[in-house]
Amino acid sequence: MIGLVGAVASSLIASVASWVAEHPWISALPVVAVAGTGAVGVYLQRKATRRDAVRAQGLRYVVEHLDGLHYTQFEYALRDLMHRDGCQDARQVGRGGDKGANVKATDPHGRRWVIQCKHRKDGLQGSAVGAPDLYVLNGTGRQVHGGDVLVMLTNGRFSKPALEFAESQGLHLIDRHLLARWASGSRPLREVLRAVPPPRRPTSLS
Repeated sequence: MIGLVGAVASSLIASVASWVAEHPWISALPVVAVAGTGAVGVYLQRKATRRDAVRAQGLRYVVEHLDGLHYTQFEYALRDLMHRDGCQDARQVGRGGDKGANVKATDPHGRRWVIQCKHRKDGLQGSAVGAPDLYVLNGTGRQVHGGDVLVMLTNGRFSKPALEFAESQGLHLIDRHLLARWASGSRPLREVLRAVPPPRRPTSLS
């Protein structure tokens, strides 16, 4: 009985081998399948990248929406806006001991941005961001974080001493009105602000 089973198995194997020999293209099917799977994966990845790019280009926020966010969500929203502006490495870094930085990014011209965020639940009615809030950013923005553009951003307002200190130290301030214009528009922050440093590397725009 065992011999019979072996003979049948051998005959079946021989028949399959003969059929494959007569149809050599069959041996290429696994390679084609793998290549096809890889091509589909690349296509889906590119499609997702294009979808994310379109979504990022259309990102808009009204300032009243930003008012209602938790301060950490506020930082992530600003990170997403910087990403929309072409800063591919934009990231939220705010946490305990962040040394004055909540969002860091590099723009398409190579400039490094360091942004400190001050969220006010009551908007303009909340307490003004004062000069002491700028001292840490001014002290660490360039030396610790290597920033070219140092920004203090709030959905509220700044005190007069803060405005004077920022002007004397070359810091950029974004208050509620400027934030609303940037977040709800399509112009990148580097174009909304005035007197940003020149690009680190030559570009067609410089």
